[in-house]
Amino acid sequence: MIGEMSMTEASAEFSHAVEAEVAAVRRFVSLLEREQNILSHGDADQLLDLLPEKNGLAAQLTTLANQRNQVLATEGLTADPAGVAAWFAAHPTEISAHAAWSLLLPLARQAHELNRVNGQLIQLRMQHNARALEALLGSTDALGLYGPNGQNTTASSRRISDNA
Repeated sequence: MIGEMSMTEASAEFSHAVEAEVAAVRRFVSLLEREQNILSHGDADQLLDLLPEKNGLAAQLTTLANQRNQVLATEGLTADPAGVAAWFAAHPTEISAHAAWSLLLPLARQAHELNRVNGQLIQLRMQHNARALEALLGSTDALGLYGPNGQNTTASSRRISDNA
């Protein structure tokens, strides 16, 4: 149990958790880059193949962060940047953990940015698909078209248009 760990065991646990987080975030960044490539090429079927791996990595990252945060809590520190800084101040010889933490922060920012961009790409793809569906269903008002009288036109029926 973490509460019963010695300081050396807690230091090893913290170092291990941070180093494992770096490895997991690297895999997550790689996966997000693959996802972005798939989104850019419009192959939605491949996105479904990535989902189990993405969910698994997200769960692993949560577990690793919880382990790190438990070690901080054991030493009476908060699970935030101030708590991590205090941990490093109390453990100045933990050079590998400090190096891993220095790698983790920019990797986490990179993962966050990739995820944000991928979300935007997904939103654009969904908008494109919605417009295409509306065109196939013959709805001209979704396309912003107007009739000869200047009024917005509405589809008289929801059928597949042979004009699309």
